Amino acid sequence: MPTMRCVVVREHGGLDRLCLEERPIPNPAPGEVRLRMQAVGINHLDTWVRRGVPGHTFPLPLVTSSDGCGVVDQLGPGVTGLREGDPVVVLPGRSCGACEACQTGQDQLCRHYQILGEGTDGTAAEFVCLPTANVAPKPRALTAPEAASVCLVFQTAWHMLVRRAELRAGETVLVHAGLSGVGSAAVQIANLLGAQVIATAGGPEKCARVQALGAHHVIDSRQQDFVAEVRARTGKQGVQVVFEHTGAATFEGSLKVLQRGGRLVTCGATTGGAVQLSLHAVFFKSLSILGSTMGSKGDLRALLRLFDQGRLRPVLDRVLPLAQAGEAHRLLEAREALGKVVLAV
Repeated sequence: MPTMRCVVVREHGGLDRLCLEERPIPNPAPGEVRLRMQAVGINHLDTWVRRGVPGHTFPLPLVTSSDGCGVVDQLGPGVTGLREGDPVVVLPGRSCGACEACQTGQDQLCRHYQILGEGTDGTAAEFVCLPTANVAPKPRALTAPEAASVCLVFQTAWHMLVRRAELRAGETVLVHAGLSGVGSAAVQIANLLGAQVIATAGGPEKCARVQALGAHHVIDSRQQDFVAEVRARTGKQGVQVVFEHTGAATFEGSLKVLQRGGRLVTCGATTGGAVQLSLHAVFFKSLSILGSTMGSKGDLRALLRLFDQGRLRPVLDRVLPLAQAGEAHRLLEAREALGKVVLAV
């Protein structure tokens, strides 16, 4: 039986818990396609799955990773609209397709929603079988590694800013960690929407890269207090929206820089999820705190067209071989990557 290589987590822990394993090449079920993967995007989510999250159970053993780009290799029974050889990207969220949430374009709220590489096997393999709903044409303007780096973070950032925070032209938004995957997506999307973008980044090189993405002001989080800087740059007015994903290290300050009626939207807590929150500030200033996870497949398909139009661009740091998944995780955890890290398959 022919086999393939894949990156698997069997138990939680350090980088040594990433196993490069051989498995049989899967066959697509009815309504599925098999992809021959070319590139796999790495996200902070992958590192959380590997380390484990207190109070959450992952279905181990698990093939890691959510993003990817490949070529249709085989069609399952009943599949139409795709052909062998088609270049495609992976849409990283799976849902039932039949419930009210799915049929009203909010599939991320489906009770059966799963993120590839978190709730079910992911993309870090030489071959992957997926429902046809989870593949879309690769933007022609992007290489395979570039295409593998965009879906999860741009989908997440778009849903946060457009659907949850309802960011409008002329408003000011603070984006934390503007060169991270989701942060770099947020900087570009906010700019596209006509907002003024203030972003943070760690160190001069990262700050310069974030400014090149379209941020109007960049704060060096290693050298400057972002609360004082935001107040200074807005004439003590503050911002209408804060794009949060770092958690404990920035959350309290993020609330302080919001104007009355401001909105904080968050999708993560890379520095910890236990935060201090004064309800007095929330109700006196009429603040909104908005949680957000992923986004709809429909929005993501629309986003992919913006890459072909040159209105959005991937932020790719480097491409490593599949066997160096551990180094990719290390780069993210050490915050050494200047953009996305991708594995070549």
